[in-house]
Amino acid sequence: MKIASWNVNSLKVRLPHLTQWLADAQPDIVALQETKLEDGKFPVDELAAVGYRAVFSGQKTYNGVAILTREQTCGAPSDIVTDIPGLDDPQRRILAATVGDLRVVDLYVVNGKAVGDEKYAYKLDWLAKVRDFLEDELVRHPQLIVLGDFNICPDDRDVYDPIAWGEDILCSPPERAGLQAITALGLHDSFRLFEADAGHFSWWDYRQAGFRRNLGLRIDLILISDTLKSIAKAATIDREPRRWERPSDHTPVLLELDTK
Repeated sequence: MKIASWNVNSLKVRLPHLTQWLADAQPDIVALQETKLEDGKFPVDELAAVGYRAVFSGQKTYNGVAILTREQTCGAPSDIVTDIPGLDDPQRRILAATVGDLRVVDLYVVNGKAVGDEKYAYKLDWLAKVRDFLEDELVRHPQLIVLGDFNICPDDRDVYDPIAWGEDILCSPPERAGLQAITALGLHDSFRLFEADAGHFSWWDYRQAGFRRNLGLRIDLILISDTLKSIAKAATIDREPRRWERPSDHTPVLLELDTK
């Protein structure tokens, strides 16, 4: 089974990119972030035409998350959650669904703007509340996958210039501690199960030829529970869509599980 996450940075703009990529990669489950669409405008029919069901939680212009499942290989998503206990937030950043034996939690983590900003404080509080939610989810769903745009570089290997970034937003110790509190529940960064080296990124700034010069960050993650760690087969970053015309600034990240 192939599972993916992709911040598409506007599904309205990038629907052709998504449908092409789905046809090429044929993932079984895809978590999307920054769909930037109200629910009534989500392209259900277009995705059904290429073989995917969708559940989604969106808003106009900003944020928005969705989970796609391939009809040929997956049952319909069930037990949908869009709001979690203790977090009263109109921003659409969280979506959980059960797909077969898997529990999938799609996150578009708050950016935080700048260290010390009120949005930064909100990010840390948001992470703490999500951590509490995931603790309960893991008890109920041992086969748990938590994936999405985390807006946090796990460590310095995930930053093209750790000295220049220092302890700025996305790299600050409190943000990393918030992520570590989540992984400490018993979740594993699937990419690091297979690749220990630095220099592998999932986001590149549109400016300063960031992609061509590989001035990137790895902030798109697929975390998996202990139960799934034992059947993880491969984890990759697909750079190809970042080369396409009018690309998202993120590119898909993938995990393959041996479910035989």
